[in-house]
Amino acid sequence: METISIIGAGFAGCEAAWYLANHGVHVKLYEMKPKQFSPAHKSEHFCELVCSNSFKAKRLASAAGLLKAEMKALGSLCVACAEQTAVPAGGALAVDRDKFAAKVSEKIKSHPHIEIICEQLSDFPEGTVIVATGPLTAGELAAKISARCGAPLSFYDAAAPIVDAESVDRNFAFTQSRYDRGGEDDYLNCPLNKEEYERFHEALISAEGAVVHDFDVYEGCMPIEKLAKRGKDAIRFGPMKPVGLTDPKTGHRPWAVLQLRKENSLGTMYNLVGFQTNLKFGEQKRVFSMIPALHQAEFRRYGVMHRNSFINSPQVLTKALNLKAEPRLFFAGQITGVEGYMESASSGILAGMNALRYVQNEEVFVLPEYTMMGALTAYITDPTVKDFQPMGANFGIIPPLPEKIRDKKERYTALSARSMQYFQS
Repeated sequence: METISIIGAGFAGCEAAWYLANHGVHVKLYEMKPKQFSPAHKSEHFCELVCSNSFKAKRLASAAGLLKAEMKALGSLCVACAEQTAVPAGGALAVDRDKFAAKVSEKIKSHPHIEIICEQLSDFPEGTVIVATGPLTAGELAAKISARCGAPLSFYDAAAPIVDAESVDRNFAFTQSRYDRGGEDDYLNCPLNKEEYERFHEALISAEGAVVHDFDVYEGCMPIEKLAKRGKDAIRFGPMKPVGLTDPKTGHRPWAVLQLRKENSLGTMYNLVGFQTNLKFGEQKRVFSMIPALHQAEFRRYGVMHRNSFINSPQVLTKALNLKAEPRLFFAGQITGVEGYMESASSGILAGMNALRYVQNEEVFVLPEYTMMGALTAYITDPTVKDFQPMGANFGIIPPLPEKIRDKKERYTALSARSMQYFQS
């Protein structure tokens, strides 16, 4: 059988290598450590945790718990190693980071079908390749990836928060495109009167920002709180400008408006337009919930600001995670726009499965969108997604249930049960 090359021994690369090797494929796993380290990495081990040591909730009726349960059903290496190196963390699956990375590394390095090559590549190897180089991909290989994808790698220096559509209070919002250009429901507008705006502005400029690490940089993409500090009306003449909009409740133009734009084709999530931010997550929840329509908002992703490279997956990748223009090249991990340790690992499993099917000329494997792994794949390969930004596991990307369940705990339990029925069948 054809050898399959994998570039990068992070979460995605190790999962892809593990799956392929366990199915009898000879894998060449290229990893630049320990010869060279990225600004975020210090350990020689594979699957190094650079931020939190938590893989989030364990309970099945949570997005993170469901994702791990699905991965476990598909033979995940990372979930197994995490369970073996877990430390007490309440309802979360947290690990001893050094023991976890050492455990994964030992498993990968001792597998008879995996050949480790410590080398920083400047181009793709011959044959079928899985690119799992992570969010700090740079240098000649980054240029080669950009050339294959037909555009430069995206660097999101600032991403706006995303909220659950059902959590927006429509009593304080109205649908309308500015000057009625475009579809009637293209935007959901959240108006503020003068008093509401001034309270919001004061809270915004005094809110606490997040620490920016030395390897995290942002240029040319103004965070909303920084713009607000330029003057009381700076954001009212910018991202919150009310021109071209009429509040049907008053018949007049609002004092200020936050526009929400659909984040996915299902319309289950909304992006806060122009609200890229570097505020701490708790501060984002506190301050942005002061906008009347968002007083009960559930945040599916908070705004983030840090250097991160990823391809425009919705335009260039198939649902099998290979390039439309060059099918031998598969992509997995954060470079595809999935966000989070286990999200990256899960995409590695799927890339490995489909790379194997590709060399065997078999039909691709695509999970249903009502599973968390299937929903993540559908999101990052959905060409209708606008202003594509990384996404982690959350119930907002999964198609809703046929029946409406108001209680959130019951709804999440039902969504998880629906997904696991697929893996248990």
